[in-house]
Amino acid sequence: MKKSISYLPPANQADLNYIVSTILSRLKQTEMIILFGSFARNNFVVYDEKEEFGKTQFYVSDYDILVVTSGILDSSAGKTLDNITDMYYNKAKDPDRQPPLQFINENIKKLNQDLKEGRYFYTQIKQEGIILYDSGKHKLARRRKLNFEEIKKQAEEYFKEKFKKGDQFLFLAKSAYEKGFYPMSSFQLHQACENYYYAIRLVYTQKNNKQHNLTKLSASVRKYSKDLMKVFPRDTPEEIRLFNLVKAAYVDGRYNPNFIVTKEDIDALIPKVELLRNLTKRICEDKIREYDNIND
Repeated sequence: MKKSISYLPPANQADLNYIVSTILSRLKQTEMIILFGSFARNNFVVYDEKEEFGKTQFYVSDYDILVVTSGILDSSAGKTLDNITDMYYNKAKDPDRQPPLQFINENIKKLNQDLKEGRYFYTQIKQEGIILYDSGKHKLARRRKLNFEEIKKQAEEYFKEKFKKGDQFLFLAKSAYEKGFYPMSSFQLHQACENYYYAIRLVYTQKNNKQHNLTKLSASVRKYSKDLMKVFPRDTPEEIRLFNLVKAAYVDGRYNPNFIVTKEDIDALIPKVELLRNLTKRICEDKIREYDNIND
């Protein structure tokens, strides 16, 4: 893993040095502090201001930080990190320009177990992350080759998690629809699609980069079943319009006061998302059974 943040602007280096020193002074059980996300990948945004939807919008990339501990309950470590977050924000001179701080806390034993099993989230952190502090007492585990029983177990867990989230968003979309909140319903439909696509990718590959663009998400899974092309066919101008609407809803459904979504739009989109749900269930369950048969 990388160890230098010298490429960052001085203000960001100062922020991270403050965060590290504060963690070490208040959370003595800290074994590692790892920066990940956009600041680790060097595609961060220091500050962006633009007019959008008739208002001035601000954007600053987050500090995403994994704090690895040992010998302390997760709940106790979480409370300490919450306090550190408050201290960080209280010292901010310009809140609009201050990068938001996001902590994740993990026990070293659990983290290494997840790395051995190739759990996608922590594997990605290890690949892209920068070590801000290392006690030197532990090493991060290497991914080992999984047998099909382990792959099946992971696939089942990922499917259960993402499919359930997709169903929850679909339920919320229908609830918003019943209240006449059509733009918000379109956003919830987007989120349902996102999680169903995530479920397929994880069941098949055990990998999943964060992605909100439905064009890229749908393209990434269509090789697993030709039937997926039936969800959002783009053979007519109307089909293209409906797909672009639910695709745009991730941002516009929440923030754009001029985003127009009609009852008829939602009437047309809900059956499509329900079809995606049913296909996701069939495709994923078939693949999980395939892992089981290989294991036999």
